[in-house]
Amino acid sequence: MAAGALAGSATVLITNPIWVVNTRMTARNNESTDATLPTVEGADAAKTKKAPNTISTFAKIIREDGFMRLFAGVLPALVLVINPILQYTIFEQMKQFLEKRRKVTATDSFLLGALGKLAATSITYPYITVKSRAHIASGAGSKEGMTASLRRIVREEGVSGLYGGIGPKVTQSVLTAAFLFAFKDVLYDMTVKARRSVAKEA
Repeated sequence: MAAGALAGSATVLITNPIWVVNTRMTARNNESTDATLPTVEGADAAKTKKAPNTISTFAKIIREDGFMRLFAGVLPALVLVINPILQYTIFEQMKQFLEKRRKVTATDSFLLGALGKLAATSITYPYITVKSRAHIASGAGSKEGMTASLRRIVREEGVSGLYGGIGPKVTQSVLTAAFLFAFKDVLYDMTVKARRSVAKEA
């Protein structure tokens, strides 16, 4: 578990600048699309306006906000390292509980994997919200800390503000985890049967 946390933390530190650039590009593209009027002139402007690429966005962030801006949201991202740890811990605990009563099937693994990911994502989602907002924040907001950001969102938007857009994220994450655990068990059973078959023939 400790090794996984350390590896996850190292990955966050290395990849955070990429996520900052990606989030900025997505946000700017959406703003540009929304700002374009649905007219012939607006359509022509949209076509002629060059969309920012990764390198130009990366350089712009450093030029306007400084190098450390590439590590915006790194603290909540580090907190999110516990997401897979929670997921696997919850999954294993439920699996062990079920194994005491009967053999765990691929369907069981699918459901347990979904429940484990649902619980982990529900617990850590507020930090995903804070991280995403930190990536696109500017001005005074760019200097706001993780705790201050959490408090401000709750104060201005209520607790529901911490879970904005959770539906698509939870659906994608839960299904991915569920199929992963189910396929893992199926492949394991197939491997065991193949080994037994080979051993009998030998």
